Amino acid sequence: MSSWPEDVGILALEIVFPSQYVDQTELEQFDGVSAGKYTIGLGQQKMGFCSDREDINSLCLTVVQKLLERHNIKPSEIGRLEVGTETIIDKSKSVKTVLMQLFEPYGVTDIEGIDTTNACYGGTAALFNSIAWVESSAWNGRFALAVAGDIAVYAKGAARPTGGVGAIAMLVGPNAPLIFDRGIRATYVRHTYDFYKPDLTSEYPVVDGKLSIQCYLNALDQCYQQYCKNVSKKLNSEVDISSFDAVIFHSPYGKLVQKSLARLVLNDYVRTTKEQRTQKFSELIKFNNIKLEDSYFDRDVEKAFLNYSKEIFDKKTSPSLLIASQVGNMYTPSLYGGLVSLLINKKVSELAGKKIAMFSYGSGLAASFFSITVTHNCGPSSPLQKLVSNLSYIKPLLEQRQKIEPQKFESTLELRQKTCHSAPYEPNGSIENFFPGTYYLTKIDEQHRRFYDRIPVLTNGHV
Repeated sequence: MSSWPEDVGILALEIVFPSQYVDQTELEQFDGVSAGKYTIGLGQQKMGFCSDREDINSLCLTVVQKLLERHNIKPSEIGRLEVGTETIIDKSKSVKTVLMQLFEPYGVTDIEGIDTTNACYGGTAALFNSIAWVESSAWNGRFALAVAGDIAVYAKGAARPTGGVGAIAMLVGPNAPLIFDRGIRATYVRHTYDFYKPDLTSEYPVVDGKLSIQCYLNALDQCYQQYCKNVSKKLNSEVDISSFDAVIFHSPYGKLVQKSLARLVLNDYVRTTKEQRTQKFSELIKFNNIKLEDSYFDRDVEKAFLNYSKEIFDKKTSPSLLIASQVGNMYTPSLYGGLVSLLINKKVSELAGKKIAMFSYGSGLAASFFSITVTHNCGPSSPLQKLVSNLSYIKPLLEQRQKIEPQKFESTLELRQKTCHSAPYEPNGSIENFFPGTYYLTKIDEQHRRFYDRIPVLTNGHV
């Protein structure tokens, strides 16, 4: 272990989402808004949500246990486990410590890592920390697990249809099929109140919608520009949108992702000389004097660059939006749900050797732009083939979910709001339609201690 581990990145992925959802078209009708407001205006189709039977602990227990089972990973093979989440149910005890009950029966307690929190960015921080650990002198030859999980719920109103639920576990180590490019990622962090959760008795955030969009797009500008500079300095190479085979974004809602891809094209436009624009962007020449900081809510600019970049979006970004449109905004797992969507929407031969750009954003704010290189090896027994094959359960599982009428969806959120942090409490939600292998809350005692059980797995150990 004296040499730097090679090709450190993601070896395996596991995702979980609720077994129930509300249809966004039906929610439009129920909320009395115009048809298409959620489905076209936001780009959302279905939204997963939890009953009082699931919390952040149960989600993370489920996703970690399923990853270990599906990939035949022994608990002793994990040396670091970090959880990124903003769904806080205890101000002291980390979700990571709850997950240790999966390892303690095997005598495994020497696992580094705790929880990381900053809105939707925590999962990326956990992943970066996991990669850094493998590449460091602290690495002991074992795998790292980066877990991202959240329950995204909003008070009744315009933001509610942008909710969602999910958890993702990422197995990190050397010789990975998804290799993280070293030394060129860019990060942008500053203080702002665009979205935050100051009320510790509520799951609902305080949101300044317009400011949040501006902060997101500004962070994208800053990160992309710095990434381009880093690549130029380290690799003596120039970057533009054509440098990437796929571009994936944190997805609060699908329409913002489409605008974000157009935003990168706008950045490329601004970075070119006027002479280059005449050759490369002839139909956009009327925006010669545009400044990025003046364009966040310029409808003419937005429309022009959306139209110009539509083909690029359809090719490089749209395949990453399957889970976001079907499950909703999962907060910390959102970006990685996009990665999973891309992997299950492409043939392995189409993925091999490709460059994937990733933009992670968490309000408050912290953001990063980084890239992944997919290994060229896509043979039948290759790590890439194995990684993708092990994600084949996702599309069937999305189809197996139960549709819940909007009235019951709303009453479920009202129950969660009413019982948030209650103790003692015995949940009454049905577990009848839970997926095999799902952990669920059985009770909270008078000392706020939480207890869980698990739906039996299928005979082969996983779904």
